[in-house]
Amino acid sequence: MLIPLSPEILLRAYASGIFPMAETADDPELFWVDPKRRGIIPLDAFHVPRRLRRIVRQNVFTIRCDTAFEAVMQGCAEASDKRPNTWINDEILELYTGLFARGAAHSVECWHEGELVGGLYGVSLGAAFFGESMFSRVTDASKVALVHLVARLRYGRYRLLDTQFVTPHLAQFGAIEISRARYHRLLAEALRYRGVFARDLPGAAGGAAGAAGAAGGDPLAGLQASRLTS
Repeated sequence: MLIPLSPEILLRAYASGIFPMAETADDPELFWVDPKRRGIIPLDAFHVPRRLRRIVRQNVFTIRCDTAFEAVMQGCAEASDKRPNTWINDEILELYTGLFARGAAHSVECWHEGELVGGLYGVSLGAAFFGESMFSRVTDASKVALVHLVARLRYGRYRLLDTQFVTPHLAQFGAIEISRARYHRLLAEALRYRGVFARDLPGAAGGAAGAAGAAGGDPLAGLQASRLTS
């Protein structure tokens, strides 16, 4: 008899270094993934390209955290010209919204003129953050969300940012591939600690001033110890 997946089982899977996916959004079946080569972004070596730094400083977007988690997941599940098929099916949506209800998943959202235009979501366990997916409906929205995510992870004393795989999009931020064995060592170390996901950062307000639910703070100030090179 198959045991149905639950948010609790899902967290145990992450603690073991595996995660679920579906072949397509229309496929009801899930399978477990344990890559031989794992993608991570070293938090002390996060790279913000010069052009993106300018975009972040211009406060083009209002940044909010954890105010539209399910909408972010649905945005990540949308088909596009660049991504005609996604792996986020209905069960994935239900499981991760269950994690969010337990405080074990978070979203970073980019809003513009009252509309959700991009963002990302992931799972938080110990001092590890497992980035799941991101989307943009407006140029640079997901990139800005990633900058804000990393600033929060550094501020909250996280030790591991798991990206699952390395894509050219992530490589520009310093994502690297490591062996499965090394990943499991880093994961075990991160699980010994507890990161705190900060909705707000210290510093000037981020995004449109006074916007309801906006997550304040200057992400670049929190990343000054990182390699902010062009």
